[in-house]
Amino acid sequence: MKRLIATIVLFSSTLMIAQTTITGTVNDATLGGPLPGADIKVSRKSVGTNTDFDGKFTLTVSDTPPFTIEISSLGYQTQKVEITQNNQVVTVALKENATALDEVVVSASRTPERIMESPVTVERFDSRAIKNTSSPSFYDGLENLKGVDINTNSLTFKSVNTRGFATFANTRFMQLVDGMDNSSPALNFALGNLLGLSELDVKSVELLPGASSALYGANAFNGIMFMTSKSPFDDPGVSFVFKTGLTSQDAAGNNEFYDTSLRLAHTFDDYFAAKATISYLKGTEWFATDERNSLDGEYTFGDRASDPNYDGLNTYGDEVSTNLGGAIGNVSRTGYRERDLMDYDARSMKFGASLHYRPWGNDRLEVIWNSKYGRGNTIYQGANRYYINNFFMEQHKLEFRGKYFFVRGYLTSEDAGDSYDTRFTAINLNRAWKGDRAWFQDYAAAYLGADPRVQASNHQFARDYADGFINNGTTRVPRNDGSGVRPEAGSAEFNRLFQQVIADPDLATGSKFQDESQIRHVDANLNLKEYIDFAEVQVGGSYREYNLRSRGTIYTDFDGPITYDEFGLYTQLQRKLLDDRLKLTGSIRYDKAQNFDGNVSPRISVAYAAGEEKNHNFRASFQTGFRNPTTQDQYIGLNVGRSFLIGSAPDNLDRFVTPQIDLSAAGEAIVGAPSVSLTGRNGYDNSFSLNSIQAFTRGEIAAPVKADVNLVRPEKVSAYEVGYRSAIPLADNKLSVDLSVYYNQYEDFIANENVVAPLYGVIGSTTEVSPGVTENDIALAALRNSDTTIFTAYTNTEADISSYGATIGLSTKVFNGFNVGLNYTYAKFDFDQSSDPDFEAGFNTPEHKVKVQFGHTNLFENFGFNINARWQDEYFWESTFHDATIDARTVIDAQINYKVPSIKSVFKLGGANLTGQEYLSAPGVGAIGSQYFISWTINN
Repeated sequence: MKRLIATIVLFSSTLMIAQTTITGTVNDATLGGPLPGADIKVSRKSVGTNTDFDGKFTLTVSDTPPFTIEISSLGYQTQKVEITQNNQVVTVALKENATALDEVVVSASRTPERIMESPVTVERFDSRAIKNTSSPSFYDGLENLKGVDINTNSLTFKSVNTRGFATFANTRFMQLVDGMDNSSPALNFALGNLLGLSELDVKSVELLPGASSALYGANAFNGIMFMTSKSPFDDPGVSFVFKTGLTSQDAAGNNEFYDTSLRLAHTFDDYFAAKATISYLKGTEWFATDERNSLDGEYTFGDRASDPNYDGLNTYGDEVSTNLGGAIGNVSRTGYRERDLMDYDARSMKFGASLHYRPWGNDRLEVIWNSKYGRGNTIYQGANRYYINNFFMEQHKLEFRGKYFFVRGYLTSEDAGDSYDTRFTAINLNRAWKGDRAWFQDYAAAYLGADPRVQASNHQFARDYADGFINNGTTRVPRNDGSGVRPEAGSAEFNRLFQQVIADPDLATGSKFQDESQIRHVDANLNLKEYIDFAEVQVGGSYREYNLRSRGTIYTDFDGPITYDEFGLYTQLQRKLLDDRLKLTGSIRYDKAQNFDGNVSPRISVAYAAGEEKNHNFRASFQTGFRNPTTQDQYIGLNVGRSFLIGSAPDNLDRFVTPQIDLSAAGEAIVGAPSVSLTGRNGYDNSFSLNSIQAFTRGEIAAPVKADVNLVRPEKVSAYEVGYRSAIPLADNKLSVDLSVYYNQYEDFIANENVVAPLYGVIGSTTEVSPGVTENDIALAALRNSDTTIFTAYTNTEADISSYGATIGLSTKVFNGFNVGLNYTYAKFDFDQSSDPDFEAGFNTPEHKVKVQFGHTNLFENFGFNINARWQDEYFWESTFHDATIDARTVIDAQINYKVPSIKSVFKLGGANLTGQEYLSAPGVGAIGSQYFISWTINN
């Protein structure tokens, strides 16, 4: 027992002797005052501490001197201090980074480097910028970066884009969160920040505009965004934010919103750490109320009162139209407004948790398990407007990470929940109370005077009659003849049929879409700098498997899931010469997808740092990008009302079969049946060019011609870029300058093409079906009889397409600490429409954008403010939903904030679009009004 006690005492004494305590103060070298929240830790280890609001700290560690501690803070230069004795007192003053160009990025070369030294254009947005943003969320704040566009689909779904060709389904722009692609497996695009990070957990956001396939593979085509979360080893603690306010819109009125987040992170020791985050947002979507006639992009065809074939942009069900012949002409069914088909409830719930293990107690190796879950409601606009209701998405990742390598694998799964297509909701709600054939027969009968109760030759009276009413000009009453009455929005019958339709996944009778698709992904990277001296060499690769499970509601997976895969391998060599002034970088990647030939993507760049302090950086690069056709490009088989979307994978064309399509009386006589159905192959192999039909109608050509639609292939881009970065001395500060100019040349640009397929006959065939009548004559007869259907084919254009542009950003400090920033973006594209008349480029980007920032983080003690203003000129938006000109706009956001150190809190009051001038991101979306907010953030 005496020996045991002696051993315990000796062991305890050893532990006490091994403990080292350091105390100190960290100040701001520029302002002279204390610097709260600075990080202090032992080099290459995780256990550390932070300074309090007085800039003071105490750190006790088990290490025995001598050792080194690192003192750092976001936006400041890190200092290292040698600890030589126990109870050492440390006093340091951290210098603020001279400009934003001194910040470190990883994405540009997959290795840490200052923005100043990056060989390509890169933008960065960190947690300090998040604290100062005047936008309602950090994700909205990204729009203030130069060259960045954010298109607002709804309150909770916004898509980021760079360098043109924007859509809400922005498949040319990749978004990674902690290395995981958070795009929807079925829909192919990132759902904004619906499954992204809480603003409390964002360490940094890096954007690479332009082609990045040499390092990041397929779909890193037009840009890539990296969102990196905070590590519990480096940022432990509890933080909380509560945000509330109003959204204000003419159509929706004033509506409250709430947005709250909690982050818990703890470092147990040098080996274990963990964190968890939870976020919840609730609000009201921007109401979409553009009910102008969508038959013409200039809205010149009148309204429902003047046009019996009216098709309102945000009115659905009126897409169902037919030609009743003679004096009647084209007539559409009566539709329902979008506001009657959605409750516009915006909700988002996100939860994330991760476990971190360092086997050796340092950052040489870290094992990370990360799980993320997201559920919510949002609105997506593609070919139609979709209400994404109770959507659920989850991701799980296992990663092994060291200082010079990582290996990770992750799974992305989703469930569409109760989501539905609003257009088909209205179409099938109409059909549920009266079929199309019966409705149009009633319309024609009333117009032609078949019922004495209705005045003939009156379109409004005929419509009321078809809708189940008798209108004599003074009264409008139900017909009461058993024909049924069109249910009014909000009525009990409307609600019954509405619930019936949105629960039915068969688009012939319902509107629900089902989806349980998955992505499985593995990628790895190894930096050989510890083994190779002459240059920094990296190698890596990735593998991805898609598993599509929509049960035939999106894809042609009627008989089971569709599975296919792709992989890629790459290497990069980077070397510095001439006293590290010259940096040469070369990268090359090979990718192979199951349905397509392999693709090689090279990248070459050179950067030179001139000036005595190496503060003038010139760069030039040649980059390539490519994009594999998406899962939708290949395997979609979807009826969107106006057309059938048909993916062009060879095994997809015959799997899709249209519902039975009614024939005209003339067509029924030719075919010998009242209706027919077509396969997807008809769209590619037996269809008329839409442009040739229009030219024929105008009398410009003798006859319509067959469409030339090839199966879709991967698209490619060659990107040339030059740039200049500098930190120019200016009085007591420095002027940050960042300029880039680029030119992109596209090959095999992927596009949708609308084609018109005859319901009978074979275009171009000289085979006679009767003496003197060929299959081609029959196809032309189908066109004359309006016995056709429209297919939207996925293909490539042979046209020459190029885009070019430039950005310049200037920022500095003036008048003793005021931050001033100005940036300008120019974007243009060249395309000869006559070379491919049916092709829509969809550049969808303003030619000119100007953004201005002005603020002060500490105008007086604990008080700061920030103002952002953005202007952009008008531009033309092209999409499968609608084409129209988007007006120029000016948007002003502002915020003031006040710190209360005693309770570790920051209060912020702000507003977005303070002028109240509502604007559209695209035709068909809700007009964006103003948003006012107040937030309380604790301990972040």
